[in-house]
Amino acid sequence: MSDASPSSTSATLDGHGVFEAAPLGALLRYFDGAPEPPARFTRKLRDWRSRNGVARLVEKSPASTLGGSTLPAGFTLHEGDFGSEGVIVVTVRRLYQVTTALRFEIIERPKPGMARVLCRWNGRDELKHLAANLAEAQAYMRTSGYSDLIAEIVEDDGVASDPVG
Repeated sequence: MSDASPSSTSATLDGHGVFEAAPLGALLRYFDGAPEPPARFTRKLRDWRSRNGVARLVEKSPASTLGGSTLPAGFTLHEGDFGSEGVIVVTVRRLYQVTTALRFEIIERPKPGMARVLCRWNGRDELKHLAANLAEAQAYMRTSGYSDLIAEIVEDDGVASDPVG
């Protein structure tokens, strides 16, 4: 993505803002504010692209205690699935703590009537699929191979209705 600056139509959020305001399934632009380097600087460009891109919010993790230290809340962005002939070989996800120095912009929210297919695990919801409607979500749930999936219909305000399934 070559334009890493936030647009004037959406507010710029920090990590805390994403955790509190962005709904699961939202498409986020993340950026560090640095200009994109010229293509001839391949290493600098690769590093810049690791800090500037677009991904979908798939999980939020509350703060937790591990041993004697407290880990801040965080969230996971899904950048894409890569493979061939319908077989996914690599899934790219990035985990961020709310204290990250990156900035974020919500560029697309799930539309009312869409359905989130969620896997509830360890007290958290993880988005497995964002479907156009409940019928598509139920079809995904039958064929995905995941167990204990639920579907939530997205309401007008971006929150979900009661789970189905």
